[in-house]
Amino acid sequence: MNKALVALFASLIVLTAPARADENPAVVDALSGYLDFAEYGSSLIWPEQIPADDWNKVFIVDARDAAQFEKEHIPGAVNIEWRQAVARRAELPRDRMVVVYCNSGSLSAQAVFALRLLGYDNVKVLQDGFEGWKKKGGFEAYARASQPAGH
Repeated sequence: MNKALVALFASLIVLTAPARADENPAVVDALSGYLDFAEYGSSLIWPEQIPADDWNKVFIVDARDAAQFEKEHIPGAVNIEWRQAVARRAELPRDRMVVVYCNSGSLSAQAVFALRLLGYDNVKVLQDGFEGWKKKGGFEAYARASQPAGH
């Protein structure tokens, strides 16, 4: 199935520039196959699910643009803009969790979806993004949580 997903993603790149109204049955079948087995929450993680001591074990990717990254970011994060996630995927470790975030989670979700299609099962979206991470207490979100995470 991974070879099919890689072929699907390559097809998507070719077929989406420029955007087309036609549907490609092979692409539809591959996407449907992936989504049939995707579990809700399997690619999501909330800040309060990561204990403060575990953040140093996580490879953190800030998927925002360089200007936003320079202004403020999660300490220890590397900046890989969401559009570059596939092209720079070799920089991502396969042996530990990779958490990708943007401001709210929507752009990072696109990057994570593409990476998961390519077989990166260790990649997760930081639910609610950087803003949610700050609002929930940053590295201390786990300790401050009033209820179990995993919404």
